[in-house]
Amino acid sequence: MTTQPVRPLHAAVAMAVLLAGLWVVEGLDQLSGNALDTYGIHARELDGLPEIFTAPLLHAGWDHLASNSVPFFAFGALVLLGGVARWVAASLVSVVSSGLTAWLLTPAGTIVLGASGLIFGWLTYLLVRGIWSRRPGQVVLALAILFVYGGLLWGVLPTTAGVSWQAHLGGAVGGVVAAWLLHRRDVQRRPTAPATALYG
Repeated sequence: MTTQPVRPLHAAVAMAVLLAGLWVVEGLDQLSGNALDTYGIHARELDGLPEIFTAPLLHAGWDHLASNSVPFFAFGALVLLGGVARWVAASLVSVVSSGLTAWLLTPAGTIVLGASGLIFGWLTYLLVRGIWSRRPGQVVLALAILFVYGGLLWGVLPTTAGVSWQAHLGGAVGGVVAAWLLHRRDVQRRPTAPATALYG
């Protein structure tokens, strides 16, 4: 997929606006007595599947949103630097994969909400895209992210009560899939140097 890169300032502003939107949504949720939480994913309920797309916009209180805010902004901006089309595609794949996994693996009667599945998708996308693109800058960035945020990957395991490891796992898988879909042809499209003939 060919796409125009986004300038760092524009990416930062765009993600700041999106993050501000999450805080506004949480404010409205608090004012409504958490009525918006019903738009989270209702596990194992067929009529709860559309909430896959609304659940990432909702959080279980200010602390939940605050813990997601920095990685949401940072990872989202880094993905956006690669272009709007890739950002949209990577985000959509991550949201769908995270939502379906949470819907399928979470015990019935549970509501899953939060942006962490999307965040895990962005994280793994940034970590593995260099495998297919073979761009040194992306590989170096992946190593830096792994060094700083690598501990987050433990979130795909059922280690903390009340935390949806299912959404994390699904998002992480989605990020890997998105990186493969978006970057596997990068090397094939890159022009190669003409062969040199040697004569003895």
